[in-house]
Amino acid sequence: MGHAGIARRQDHGEDLYDRIGAFLAAHRLSPDPAHYMFAHAVLAEPGGDLAREVALLTDGGYRLTHEQIEQLGGEVVAGGMPPARWAGGDVALDRQAEALVAQTQAQVDVFAAMTRAMHVETRDFGRDLAASAAAIERSPRFQHSDEVTRIATAMIRRIRESEAKLAQATEEADTLRAKLAQARDDARRDPLTGLCNRLGFADAFAERVEGSGPHCLALCDIDRFKRVNDEFGHPVGDRVLSAIGEALAKTCDGHIVSRHGGEEFAILLAGCDLASAAALLDAARAEVASRRFRDRDTGKPLGMVTISAGVTAIRAGEKADTAFERADRLLYTAKDTGRDKVCAA
Repeated sequence: MGHAGIARRQDHGEDLYDRIGAFLAAHRLSPDPAHYMFAHAVLAEPGGDLAREVALLTDGGYRLTHEQIEQLGGEVVAGGMPPARWAGGDVALDRQAEALVAQTQAQVDVFAAMTRAMHVETRDFGRDLAASAAAIERSPRFQHSDEVTRIATAMIRRIRESEAKLAQATEEADTLRAKLAQARDDARRDPLTGLCNRLGFADAFAERVEGSGPHCLALCDIDRFKRVNDEFGHPVGDRVLSAIGEALAKTCDGHIVSRHGGEEFAILLAGCDLASAAALLDAARAEVASRRFRDRDTGKPLGMVTISAGVTAIRAGEKADTAFERADRLLYTAKDTGRDKVCAA
């Protein structure tokens, strides 16, 4: 086999590997060998009976249940579900990156304080030296010496050069501090929608004040979003995501709205009991359903775009994983029972 053939096989293998990873993540399966074998069997033969059966079961954005996987001949390893998206490896990596940025920022803060203090000290010293040299030259007892003048002039020049370098270093340190602060903010923000991301949402969830009133959690998912991407392309899909994010943020103003990944949004509602939270999400659902999306370039209607949502009350002392799992089950109940609806419990 020629080099081109080998390269094609390698590319195919890498593509299959990437698709298996995406399959496991989409169906919340850990990278256990049993799960990997099932995913490989599905994806290695796209036209096979197993792949067709999986396609039918997942049409419309559904995830495979454990029971469906086992009915299809796969095996679900006990305890094999990975940490959920809201507490998964990506957030852990974000935390590590954030810690590194924070450590760097602390070091830059110390450096900036040092350079600022040195700048003040050398500026005073240079000013005092220049004043002293001028006073000596004016003194009637001073006997002019070219050598003394040369030395004093050289010292003053070097001090002023040092002052300029310290001033520049201080300015650069302040600029770096600002960039690091911006980086920490960006690390919590989704670049497409401008909403906070999983990391920002995790912080908000952890920082909610117990006893300050009821808190509810909502998970929203765009119904049949794959159809939009497939028919109109990802740029159009991105604009739909942004528009729906904007609608959720507007309707749920005063609450924490995040894009949690893909076409899924999470909302932390503070000071809302379950009934009020469900009513607010239903208003957001109606707002999205009332919009008439079009392809900006062609003017072609996209058809009705809707969202489904699951809303649950967060219990006292409850961990994020537990609340998210409950909201996620409610979300998929909404999808299973017709979509474009809100399920609350």
